[in-house]
Amino acid sequence: MTDDPYAPFVPRRGRRVAVGFAVAAVLLFAVLAFVVPTTGLLGWAVADSVLLFGVGVLIAAAMWRFAALSATPSPSGLVVRNVLLTRTVAWRDVRRVRFAGGDPWVVLDLRDGDQLAVMAVQKADGDYAMAQAQRLVALMQVAQS
Repeated sequence: MTDDPYAPFVPRRGRRVAVGFAVAAVLLFAVLAFVVPTTGLLGWAVADSVLLFGVGVLIAAAMWRFAALSATPSPSGLVVRNVLLTRTVAWRDVRRVRFAGGDPWVVLDLRDGDQLAVMAVQKADGDYAMAQAQRLVALMQVAQS
């Protein structure tokens, strides 16, 4: 753990799993594309093998988005990069930080009534996630005081 309060929040376990699945998908589909016969009555064409490998690359790209989850704090706010969207939130717009119940990650309750998931802080990381959630709360409190 770092002493820098503005260090980016990143998941540990989820990142390792996503990178592992990305590598496995590329390797598996590359082997399948190479092993599947490209000739004969029931054989595939070369284009089919290329498309099969392309599916592996697409799966790896999706997993890479999960591996790239982060939340980067600054004195003025938080840049949250989730799977599909990246959003910047000013600290003054955060009403509450929640990390309880059935939520798998931190959720920010915003002053406009909206909620924002911070997928970079995941319950699967256990005590590390709790420490990161507490750091997020401390950053919000310091910025709002």
